[in-house]
Amino acid sequence: MPIDPSATIAATARVHPEARIGAQSVIGEYCIVEQDVEIGARCQLEPYVFVKRWTSMGDDNEISAGTVLGTDPLDKNFKGERSYLRIGNRNKIREHYTISRGTQSESETVIGDDNYIMTSGHIAHNAVIGNNVVVASCTLISGYVVIEDRVFLSGGIGVQQYSRIGKLAMVGGSVRVNRDVPPFFIYGGLYATPRGLNVVGLRRAGFDRARILVLKQAYRLLYSLPLATAIARIEAEIANEDTLHLVRFLKGCKKGIARPESKSEPVGLAEGIDGLVS
Repeated sequence: MPIDPSATIAATARVHPEARIGAQSVIGEYCIVEQDVEIGARCQLEPYVFVKRWTSMGDDNEISAGTVLGTDPLDKNFKGERSYLRIGNRNKIREHYTISRGTQSESETVIGDDNYIMTSGHIAHNAVIGNNVVVASCTLISGYVVIEDRVFLSGGIGVQQYSRIGKLAMVGGSVRVNRDVPPFFIYGGLYATPRGLNVVGLRRAGFDRARILVLKQAYRLLYSLPLATAIARIEAEIANEDTLHLVRFLKGCKKGIARPESKSEPVGLAEGIDGLVS
């Protein structure tokens, strides 16, 4: 049976008979769920949520009022082909958010697990969002963007197409991301500019003092040397699981990486960082 008998469907909701609704899920007032939609167990859709065709989500997702999932891509090249939005488990997507499916036939936009996506923003076609990511209100994520695990994006950010943001990076409010943002660091400014190590995020993720100090060395090398030289020295002098992830990220860059605004811009760690890791 497409709709599990334990699911609750409000009288004013419109759920296509071919949609699949998992056990104990709740579909609120005035929701619309189209055909070819799959919603897992124990999901909650608040009133006025619209889940469009070829969207699927796992279990324990909470979707707040006015959100639209699986919208047609905001892309002039889109020709109406079948494509997908895939959402994992335990995500919270708050009010008035839109997420598009892929542009090309059979392509997909992917949202992982345990993400907290706040109000009034957009994730565009073919974006890939990892796990445990926080996206604050009014942030706009363009097409083909890749965001790795445990990234924190503050409010009002604009992320340009094809940009990548590495894991455990933190980007400050109203920043414009137009280049790749390496993992583990904090970025601020008008355009994403490195400000230091994301010490708070690293500690919350379980990094001990030794791991943080190695990343501190990697930061200094990366932002005081030419990129190729920095990569070579990181690999030769301080290689571990974290720095090798950083190196792989850097080697995969096609747009260039976020760098200080000018040669006079300090490339040392943010004020007070030494005290935080002592």
